[in-house]
Order: sequence, then structure tokens, then C-alpha cells
Amino acid sequence: MTARFAIYYAPPADTPLWRKASAWLSRDAYTGEVVERPRLPDLDDLDLDPLTADPRGYGFHATLKAPFELTPDSLESELLDAARSFAAKAAPFEAAIAPAELGRFLAFRLQDGEAQMLALHAACVESFESFRAPLSEDDLARRRREPLTSEQDARLLARGYPYILEDFRFHMTLTGQIRDEAIRGRVLTALRAYFAAETGPHRFDGIAVFKQADRAAPFEILERFAFQVPARANA
Repeated sequence: MTARFAIYYAPPADTPLWRKASAWLSRDAYTGEVVERPRLPDLDDLDLDPLTADPRGYGFHATLKAPFELTPDSLESELLDAARSFAAKAAPFEAAIAPAELGRFLAFRLQDGEAQMLALHAACVESFESFRAPLSEDDLARRRREPLTSEQDARLLARGYPYILEDFRFHMTLTGQIRDEAIRGRVLTALRAYFAAETGPHRFDGIAVFKQADRAAPFEILERFAFQVPARANA
């Protein structure tokens, strides 16, 4: 099957947030290695493997441009070059993050900095669009299983993903759906304690190109590109 690529935000591999989030998910998307999950005593009675299965396959990240197949005339190396060029013209910024609910999911969400993050997202959606192959009929049908507004369906056709721009919600997913509200609350409390030191101001300073070899494979980081413009130039 054809590989897919995505433009995601991922923290640097040597940061506490990356290491702790990868341990929670039990996989490091930089190395592809299984990571031993820390014991959270308050969750000892829960099977955390299925609870984290979906985000584990994607790796710890925030979506900036959703997964896509390359056009027939695009090369992986060209996508990496484009990401490098994008990062060379971008500046880092700070925004507070914290574990929170997102519907039935749990994720790191923004506590401020929404305008800067939306601008980064919009720039990624547009800047890498020329590499994106049109969605297959199967992918369109899969996306349309969820109810979409007419605007979302138009974005699906135009940009390959319905929840962009006005519908963009920054999140770094930590769990799959947890339908039981009481369990969801317990897990959130445990994650807030586990990530206490990583909650608050966070420096967003790069983008990463992720690759999925085929639809059954996990996503792995091909390369991360640090933003090169000094932060003061963006003030």
C-alpha cells in the first residue's frame, strides 16, 4: 500500500514532555521503540494498552496538516526539503498547555496562544498542499461516516481533511475514547499529576514530518525541523 505523510508538531526527542508522553503511550515515534509505561498507582485496575492504542499508533503529536499520500510526481526528499524551508522562515512561540478533556478523549490542549497556533496550522495546510494527492473514494467515504457540515465537506474535498482552519482544535492526544465519565475523570486526574511539571508554558519551536509506511503501520518521525527565525522577530 501507499505510504502516508503528515506534518505534525512534536516536541524535541530530548525533552521531558516527549519522554514522558512516549512512556505513557508506550512507544517513541522518533525511534519506533516500545517504551515501558510508568506505573500510575491510581490506575492499577485499568488496562491502559487498549486505552492508548490509537494515539500510540500515531505517536505523540499535534496535527498541523493531516495525513496524506504524495502526488505521483512528488518525492519524499522534496517534502523534507519543503519542511526544512518552511522551518527556516518560522519563529518559535510560547503557549500554555495542560491535559484536558476533548469530548470523550484526553489530550494536551492549549490554555492560551490560540491565534499563534491557528496561524501555524493555516500556514502548514497551505504550504504543503501541493504534495497532497486527492483522497481516494474509500477515504472520502470513511471521513463522511461522521456527520459533516457543508463547509467541512467542502474543506474535505479541497484540502483532504474536514477539521481545519475555523474547525481546527489543537490537541496532543493521550487516550482513545473513554466513554465512562467516571473512568475518564480518574484518568485525567492521574495524567494531570503525571504531567504536572510539563503543564504550563511550552515553547513551540519546530515541525516534524511523520511517515506511515502503509495503513497498518505506525507513524514514525522522518525528521524534525527547528524554527530558525529568532522569536523576537515575530513580536
